[in-house]
Amino acid sequence: MISNERPSPYGRQPYQSHGNYGAPKYGQPRPPVNEDTLKSAEVQIERKFFVFTLKENPRGRFLRITEDVGGRRDTIIIPSTGLAEFKKILDDMVKAADEIPSKTPPPAPEPLP
Repeated sequence: MISNERPSPYGRQPYQSHGNYGAPKYGQPRPPVNEDTLKSAEVQIERKFFVFTLKENPRGRFLRITEDVGGRRDTIIIPSTGLAEFKKILDDMVKAADEIPSKTPPPAPEPLP
């Protein structure tokens, strides 16, 4: 038996079958889904460029966060039902970043000519 064919103790189907989700098998392209963009915002932080897009499709609303670093893109999607909890955690992280002292010293100022 191949390791990814073993039954999961969590009740999930093996990766390639996707159970009753109706998704195509691994390696097959997914059909396009109509998505409406409700709001979009962009921000650049250091060398990273982030795009926040609130979208809606037949399954519901969601926030897509895309990070672009030198042409490489990574995306996470948060269902709208989890946005309040996501915001609370993010607010807690911002507060902690402001309150907890940094272990790395700030960069030394450049000498004046």
